This record gives sequence, C-alpha cells and structure tokens, in this order.
Amino acid sequence: MDLYFSFLLYFLLTFAVIQSLDFILRRSKRKSGKLPPGPSRLPILGNLLDLGDKPHKSLAKLAKTHGPLMYLQLGQVTTVVVSSAAMAKEVLQKQDLNFCNRTIVDAVRAHDHHEAGIAWLPVAARWRSLRRICNSHIFTPQKLDANQDLRRKKVQDLLAEVQERCLVGEAVDLRQAAFTATLNALSNTVMSLDLTDLSSDIAREFKEHISCIMDEAGKPNLVDYFPILRRIDPQGIRRRTAIHCGKVFDIFDRLINERLRLRQVKGYIPLNDMLDTLLTISEQNSEEMDASSIKHLFLDLFGAGTDTTSSSLEWAMAELLHSPGTLLKARAELGRTIGEGNLLGESDIGRLPYLQAVIKETLRLHPGVPLLLPHKAGADAEIGGFTVPKNAQVLVNVWAMGRDPSLWEDPNSFVPERFLESNIEPPGQDMELIPFGTGRRICPGLPLAMRMLHLMLGSLILSFDWKLADGVTPETLDMDDKFGLTLQKAQPLRAIPVRS
Repeated sequence: MDLYFSFLLYFLLTFAVIQSLDFILRRSKRKSGKLPPGPSRLPILGNLLDLGDKPHKSLAKLAKTHGPLMYLQLGQVTTVVVSSAAMAKEVLQKQDLNFCNRTIVDAVRAHDHHEAGIAWLPVAARWRSLRRICNSHIFTPQKLDANQDLRRKKVQDLLAEVQERCLVGEAVDLRQAAFTATLNALSNTVMSLDLTDLSSDIAREFKEHISCIMDEAGKPNLVDYFPILRRIDPQGIRRRTAIHCGKVFDIFDRLINERLRLRQVKGYIPLNDMLDTLLTISEQNSEEMDASSIKHLFLDLFGAGTDTTSSSLEWAMAELLHSPGTLLKARAELGRTIGEGNLLGESDIGRLPYLQAVIKETLRLHPGVPLLLPHKAGADAEIGGFTVPKNAQVLVNVWAMGRDPSLWEDPNSFVPERFLESNIEPPGQDMELIPFGTGRRICPGLPLAMRMLHLMLGSLILSFDWKLADGVTPETLDMDDKFGLTLQKAQPLRAIPVRS
C-alpha cells in the first residue's frame, strides 16, 4: 500500500510540473481575450476543494460572487460553469455547434463505450445516424403508443406490490420501488424482458449489474480531474465498470441471438419492442446498425433511464408529501378525470394539467442530472465578453437555473400552479427549464421518460392515499439531497400506502 501511494504521489508531483509548463505555453499562445472570472486556485488541486460533496450547490453559491459564466481549474481540467439561462442559451443554442461534443468521464471508457454510446459520441456521421434512428424509429409517438401496454402492465405490477404493503400497513421504500418499476418497464419496452420473474437467472443478473454500473458511475473519480492517472485507474472505477458492463453485454448477446433465432422461425410475430425494430434496421443496412451498436445503445438507455426516472419520481412524491395541499389537488384532479378504481393510461396524461405541473415543478427543483453531461469547447469562443478556451470542459448548472430568482418567483418553494399559468415545457425555449438538456444533445429518450414519470406518479396517487412512515411529519421530512450520477434524496423516502 505504501508503494502504491508513493507511485501516486510521484505522478501527482510530475503532473504539477507538467501543468505549470502547459499553463505557461497555453497562456503565451492564447489570443487576446480574458477568461471568465472565478475563485482563486490552489497549486495542483486548483478549485477541487471548492466543489465539496454537493457541487451543484457549491457552484451556485460561487456564481453569486463570480457571475453566471465562471472559470475553474479542477485539477488538470480547465472548466467553465454556466449558471444562467442567458449564458446557457449562448452555449447550448447560439453556439451549439462549438459546444456540442463531450468531455469524456473515465468510467464510460469501459468497453470503449465513449466511442459507441450516443450520449458520448462526437457529433459526426455515426452520431447522426444513431440520433436519426432514435428520433425516427424508436421514440416516435406511434412507436411509443404501440408498446404502451407493456409499460402499463409493469405499473400494474408496481401497484400490486404496493397493495401487498397496504394490506399489512408496511412502508414502501419509494426509491427502490420506483427503480424496480422503471427498470421493469424499460426492459419490457426495449427487449420484452420480464424482470419480475425472480426465478430467471437473466433477470437477477441484469438487475444486479445495472445497479452496480450506476453505483460506479456515480462515484467521484480522481482520473476525471487528473487524466495523467488514467493508465493506473487508482480507484479501480473503470475496471469494475468494465466487469459489470461485460456481464450486461453478455446478457444482451444472449437476448439478441435468441431473437435472431426466433425471427427465422416461420410465422414469427414481431414483438413491437425496440430490439425487433433495431434488428430490422440491421437487416436492411448492417453498416447503420449492428449487434455492437445495439448493445451500446441499450446500455445508454438503461443507464440514462433508470436512475433519473426513479429519482424524479421519488422527489415528486417527497414534495407532495411535504406539501399535503398539493397532493390533495393532484389526487382530486385524477379522481375527477380518471375516476376512483380506474387505471390511468398514457393517453390520459394530456387531460391532467395539474399532474403535468407537478412533474415540471419537480424537474425544476430537482433535475435528475444537475450539471447535465459535460460539454466541451471545440474552439475558443467569445461569450458575454469573456473567452471560453478551446478544449475547456463546460458544465451547465441547471439546478442553479431552476432556482434563479430572476426567472422564478419564490424559487425555492414547490408551487406547481406556476406552470398552469405558462406554456413552459422542457426544454424551455428560453432555457428556463432544461432538465434533459437542449439542442442537438437533448436526451433522445425524453418522450419515453415523460410518459413513464406521469404514468407511475399518477397511478400511485390515484390508487392510494399516502402517509409518511417512522413518525415523520410533513414539517420534519428531510428534503436534503446527495450528489452522484443523479440527484437523489439524502434519506430514502418511506411512506405507507392507505386505501381510501
């Protein structure tokens, strides 16, 4: 262990020398123009200590002093932080082409996912092809309508599980229940895999490894701030991620091969899931889509879809239980429109403006990825009178923008009614509400995520009354968050379902 840390110290000291020389060279080559303001920096670490354990909040606080376009040095990584709608519009809309590519986080280098995943690929021919397939074949209203019964069945499974708890008066861990329901709904929509079958080895393995991938990706990684350490992967995050991704890819291989076999059987009836759609595209043009591309696309869908959707649902339920009046309004709307004892369908969502407002308000206060995925400056860019240097990492603090008092009245309060009086939809045209990003890098799964959020939340509210567990009251409910791959509640939400 002492030898290990000696090597680590050697690398860091070497880096300090390299960084100093690199800074001098870059400064001498930089064109006229000034960097955005920012806090003072420490040697080697730069501004890393300024991040704390809740970077979204720390950066929002720093922006109040240094402005909505702020320069930081995070170890070896030059970083610019955007904290206002006006600056976000410059970066993500007006100069989108220059900022559309990604700074790669080390965990996604496992199995070279950064060279195949749609979330990380540079904007070029391969990325455009995948994006077109998502927009034209996977997430179209017609395709989502065709497989909505699969998701509805998984929500019914969720309600059946909650009903069992209701009968014995037990609390439900809403984070875990939402994660399981989201994973089940996605697995059925994507590849007709039923994860509720506990006797299935594939189901157990898949749930385990997807959860482990999410855990590893959410850990702070020294390599992301000191790329010079990439070869040794000192925390082992990329190495462990590669193991779990390999297991998931093995499962995908089994499912793809089995589906290919079935498709050769005379009289085969297509399953209307994403796998069938992609295999059809692959048969028509193998250069546009092959088995490897399918696996990496599915990994992105599960990675982006499970944690963000389940954490958003947990936050929505927490806010409703924290403000019982809003819960009563949401339940009353569902009762009037759907009726007690009836099941909510995706086609009903458009008739539930208050439920939609609850979801928007939740995403405003608790965006699933508070700093979005990191962007990268393709060239020096002038924004707001400052120069964003080429190759700088660009972070967009949508958490801070959602609580900007110049955009939102009483910004820290949960007030769904504010959206009943506006036409703001994610992504907001003026960047007020962009929890899924915007521009060419907007999350392609946004239509599916919004359907699942509304369906699960509305069904839980319509089918049950809810009361907080463990003696917690609305006034004492802990609403603190913790930063990771997604923004989750620091304390999992536990609530007891009650039949009205």
